[in-house]
Formats: sequence, C-alpha cells, structure tokens
Amino acid sequence: MDQTIKIKAEVDKQDINICHFTVDRPVYEGSAVFNSKEDAANVEIAKRLFNIAQVAKVELNNDVVTLTKKDGGEDWRGLGKWVGFYIRNTLQPIDPSTTKQIKQKVEKIIEAEINPMVASHGGYIELVDVVENNVFIKMSGGCQGCSSSSATLKMGIEKSIRDQVPEVFQILDVTDHAAGQNPYYSGY
Repeated sequence: MDQTIKIKAEVDKQDINICHFTVDRPVYEGSAVFNSKEDAANVEIAKRLFNIAQVAKVELNNDVVTLTKKDGGEDWRGLGKWVGFYIRNTLQPIDPSTTKQIKQKVEKIIEAEINPMVASHGGYIELVDVVENNVFIKMSGGCQGCSSSSATLKMGIEKSIRDQVPEVFQILDVTDHAAGQNPYYSGY
C-alpha cells in the first residue's frame, strides 16, 4: 500500500499571499491559528512551518494547512516544496534506518558513477552527510570553483541520485567554491 502523503496547493483567489495546502489525511484535530513560532510552540507542524522565513501566519483546520506569507520574496511554487517537506516529515518522520540506507545507496552511486564521470575533469565528489532524506555533497579538485559546477550538480549528480534513490528530498552542495589556493583546476 502506498503511504506517500499527497498534498494539493491552491493559492487564494482574493490574496496571492495566502495558499491552502490540502493534505490527504488529518494534520490537526480541530482548528487553530498561529501568528508566530512562539504561538506554535506546542504544535509541531505549525512550529516547523515557521522555519520557512517567508511564513507570517499558519492556520490548521483538520486536513487543510493555510499559510500566509510576507509580502514580496519567493512565490508559492518555491515555498511549496518546503511546505511539503515540513508537512511530510512531521506526519511521517524519516526512520533512521531509512537515512542509513539512503546514505549507503548514495555513496555507491558517487563512487561507481559520479566520480568516474567528474574525474576526467580533475574533479571529485564527496558525500558529506545525509540528514533525514537530504543529501549534502562537497565538490573538490576541478569541480571546486568551476563555473559549470551548478550544471554538474543539477544535470549529473542530482539526476543520477534521483533516478536511483527517489526518496531523496534535496541534494545540497556545501562546497566553498571560492576557497583554496587553486579552486578551479585548469588543465588546459
């Protein structure tokens, strides 16, 4: 049986700063309104949603989460992935054994597929950590400081990992691309 939590987002027709997220299961028994993280201290899902800097107000009503964001800033398409992340991880926390399995799978992919690919450019990719279902990588050698490093991350590393480990939420590059004596390997 598929246990994936499904969420449908709908921007309010009268106010584009409000978005309603309907979840396929209850998120809160009854209804409540929170205007700050402090107000939400005893309600985990609301407290976590305030980790999104743009969130100004959280309303919970059974299976609907209504968020009000501050004017300006990121739109709901960008914020929605974080909303989904916090809702899913509150309702269905990642089991530590799942995190361990993700780490093992990603390590194998990096060693067997990704590092041989970037080695031809003098690069090396290292798995720094897996936190819940978020993967943190570091680029070194020819990849560190390379102007194509973001393309390598999106089209090479992310694609390889996501194709084989779909439970990964984010793949984050923690490389300081400006550091080092010669951060970009110039083999020409």
